[in-house]
Amino acid sequence: MAVPKQGHTRAKVGKSRMHKYIEPVRLNVCPKCKKPVLSHTVCLNCGFYKGKEVINVLAKLTKKDQKVREKEIKQAEKPDKST
Repeated sequence: MAVPKQGHTRAKVGKSRMHKYIEPVRLNVCPKCKKPVLSHTVCLNCGFYKGKEVINVLAKLTKKDQKVREKEIKQAEKPDKST
């Protein structure tokens, strides 16, 4: 029976097979702040999931950072009049 001169190790075969099926991560847009978020996860920018606040993101920030974050969220909530 024929035997290959240089066999492929299990690691070599596994590495090549691993990269055949890698797909890029698909992100959704948060309806509250319009940032990219993984599906079925809480938005780390605004703390909302399914229209409800799950995490109070602003509580951990300083007052200066809170004002900046609140402005960002309000800007994202406003509908774009350009379209």
